[in-house]
Amino acid sequence: MVEWTDFERATIQDIFSKMDYEVVGPAALCRCLIVYPWTQRYFGKFGNLYNAEAITANPQVAAHGKTILHGLDRAVKNMDNIKATYAELSVLHSEKLHVDPDNFRLLSDCLTVVVASVMGKEFTSEVQAAFQKFLAVVVSSLGKQYH
Repeated sequence: MVEWTDFERATIQDIFSKMDYEVVGPAALCRCLIVYPWTQRYFGKFGNLYNAEAITANPQVAAHGKTILHGLDRAVKNMDNIKATYAELSVLHSEKLHVDPDNFRLLSDCLTVVVASVMGKEFTSEVQAAFQKFLAVVVSSLGKQYH
């Protein structure tokens, strides 16, 4: 079980309460697909992902980016039991979708960059540490089925 400080809890809840899912989700997923092009292999049904312009203009990529962020809401609301919260998603990604679990980490890194760019000076080292701890727990939970 992960121990959360009051600061970490408040910080995570604050970040997500202010986050514009319509902007941040698509931006994070686009960044991941562009910077790490091998991650595109899981999105073959999304159509044209041949270059950065096509990825950023793809409505399916944008929609899935929003879905990912809304999925993180579940972790924010269940910070004391994130592993159980994502047990089904872990099985889905492992057994049906066959997603390389390292891709969760890559996406979380991209999400951190996007959130930092949106928050600017408010994204202090303490805020970043809390956010990355939260994402590390989510990534570990999504990868649990692989262990």
